[in-house]
Amino acid sequence: MILGGQVEFWIFGVMLAGIALAHRHALAFALLGLLTVAAYSLVFGRLHDAGPAGLASHFAREWSVLVNLFMLLLGFALLADHFEQTHVPRVLPRILPDDWKGGLVLLALVFVLSAFLDNIAAALIGGSVAAAVFRRRVHVGFLAAIVAAANAGGAGSVLGDTTTTMMWIKGVSATDVLLAYVAAAVAFVCFAIPAALQQQRFAPIVRDVRAQVSLDWGRIGCVVFILAAAVATNLLVNFHWPGQAGNYPFLGVAVWIAIALTAPLRRPRWTLLPEAARGAVFLVALVACASLLPVETLPAASWHTVLGLGFVSAVFDNLPLTKLALEQGGYDWDYLAYAVGFGGSMLWFGSSAGVAISTEFPEARSVSAWLRSSWYLPLAYLAGFLALLAMVGWHPHG
Repeated sequence: MILGGQVEFWIFGVMLAGIALAHRHALAFALLGLLTVAAYSLVFGRLHDAGPAGLASHFAREWSVLVNLFMLLLGFALLADHFEQTHVPRVLPRILPDDWKGGLVLLALVFVLSAFLDNIAAALIGGSVAAAVFRRRVHVGFLAAIVAAANAGGAGSVLGDTTTTMMWIKGVSATDVLLAYVAAAVAFVCFAIPAALQQQRFAPIVRDVRAQVSLDWGRIGCVVFILAAAVATNLLVNFHWPGQAGNYPFLGVAVWIAIALTAPLRRPRWTLLPEAARGAVFLVALVACASLLPVETLPAASWHTVLGLGFVSAVFDNLPLTKLALEQGGYDWDYLAYAVGFGGSMLWFGSSAGVAISTEFPEARSVSAWLRSSWYLPLAYLAGFLALLAMVGWHPHG
């Protein structure tokens, strides 16, 4: 049972507490937690009988997920910088409303982008636009709202989030997660409006109509090509080779091939990679540590269980939770897609989009600042979940 008292969970809890209390040393806590859980599993835990060969076998099953995540975080960091250097974000203040509705429209754009892009890319593009239109004075609450918009936008799409893609690969129909948008839309209204008002009070959109902005069309072409490669690869693999989708980091490799092909046209800013790598290693360590925890089953499938999983997803990686739910069966996949997708928005390290944003905006790594500034996210999560329950009902699938 989750949080059933096993020693591995206590180690994981201490690691999360260390990340929350000393966010400047988050990477060290994540790596130390991973090493400690791995060592305990080998000496006393479920890998005791299998030994080092069992640990190697475990990571042989997990390697594609971990490598794909690492490659995407680094690749999309370069993509976001490409997008910022196109000068498109500098044009947007002339287009977006110059009051609080400008922030609302920006969050809506992130929501829509995430429906067909990976939520990491959608969040980073949203962060680049926010940095430009607010002259880098972006409130932590608005950064959390960008992450929430990216996660909510991908909740009802099998292309928008790793968890929904995983469901699709395992045989869940794309239409069986589509109604997650009912909950996501309600949640969006509940968090996007207060976040936009909060940002407006903190730093409104700066409109300079006199500035002459020249768009870099070559770099725009690079951005479009990289995004098109990611979407095309996702569709191709999941439609034609769904059985192999989890065995190789297709998406990450496709993004990096596209970056390499476009590099002669516009050279990426490679100096961004060391800092992006720190964030990527941090998230990979969290995911790897979570995969080692002895979570053999979930409570009986019900909407109460799924409601709780959304809060658990803020601190526990949602990939193993989704995998267990698929093996157990009996869930309404609309609810699960929304809960494990949006739930991770409640903490900065609860989703890959949050970790990516924190690389661009280090001030977001403070758990206390995130919780204090984005108090509306748990309320929005509950509002969306209850709206789905009231409007659609609970209809479990096999």
